[in-house]
Amino acid sequence: MNPIFLTIIFVPAIEIYLLIKIGAQIGAITTIFLIFITAIVGVYYAKYEGLNTLRSAFNQLKQNETPAYEILSGAVIAFAALLLIIPGFATDLLGLLLIFPLTRKFIFNRLFKKFNTVNTRNKNFIDGEYEDLDEKNDR
Repeated sequence: MNPIFLTIIFVPAIEIYLLIKIGAQIGAITTIFLIFITAIVGVYYAKYEGLNTLRSAFNQLKQNETPAYEILSGAVIAFAALLLIIPGFATDLLGLLLIFPLTRKFIFNRLFKKFNTVNTRNKNFIDGEYEDLDEKNDR
């Protein structure tokens, strides 16, 4: 089956299950309050982290460096903010893991190691030197 289709089915099912179980333990009003608090705090922290990432990207641009990590980090922060806005505990947990710089960097390093090992095995290239020739030397 399509992974996107499975995600659309299983994520809400997991969220509903967790809402029922946690709501039975701490009460319905407390559960609803907790959902709103995580959304509000998460969005404000996402704004804070997003501005820090933007500041870091501008500093790298000033130094004539490509802010590749900051661009990827900004996209992940936006996705984490979306996860925090969606009601539920599983999406909030994933959103919080993605929004904190320490865990975000850990996740990025794990993914980069995975992709770098795949790309380093297939290095089929020929190393060589070249020389520019003028039209006079071309004849």
